[in-house]
Amino acid sequence: MGAGVTFFFVSGISAGEVRDRVHEAGPWAPLVFIVVSAVLTVLFVPGPLLAASSGLLFGTALGVPISIASATLGAVLAFSIARWWGHDAVEHLAGPRIAAIREWIGTRGFRSVFYARLAPGAPYSLVNYAAGLAPISLRDFALATMIGCSPRAFAYTALGGSLDNLDSPEAIIAVVVLVLMAVIGLAPLIRERRRRLTESSGPETDL
Repeated sequence: MGAGVTFFFVSGISAGEVRDRVHEAGPWAPLVFIVVSAVLTVLFVPGPLLAASSGLLFGTALGVPISIASATLGAVLAFSIARWWGHDAVEHLAGPRIAAIREWIGTRGFRSVFYARLAPGAPYSLVNYAAGLAPISLRDFALATMIGCSPRAFAYTALGGSLDNLDSPEAIIAVVVLVLMAVIGLAPLIRERRRRLTESSGPETDL
């Protein structure tokens, strides 16, 4: 998928021409993309690159649901590997970072996964595997992922679909969405930090 973006820049062809070539592949092209992208998600390929590729290949209108489906399927596959197929291996190889995410997800469930999809810089792939080791149902995990990843999926897909015209309204809206998501994602972190500072300082006492 990333090769499609690279080819776009190297060859100098327009996004429309890229989509015309994809459409020639027939109705199976979106399904093939979803499957390949899901596998790449399991292999830790960055989600923004995959979503941008979806926008480049299919345009924003079709690319957004494709990106959401790809991200959700990839997350479910990684979750399933960690929980049912490679539980012992993942648990053995899991470092302190995955252990911390696992504990965080275990205490908050749906909300933690949903927030992790919104928060800027949250390790998407690590959350997938950590959730598979945590006490959260597959249904809640998939639903939180699908809803939580949708805004960013739209934004990166729209940017990918506008690579030849980044001044377009579509691209501008995508940037605004990313900025809003960053603000929304950081707000709980700021509140949590303030709460911890308040707790650590303790009540003031008069001597």
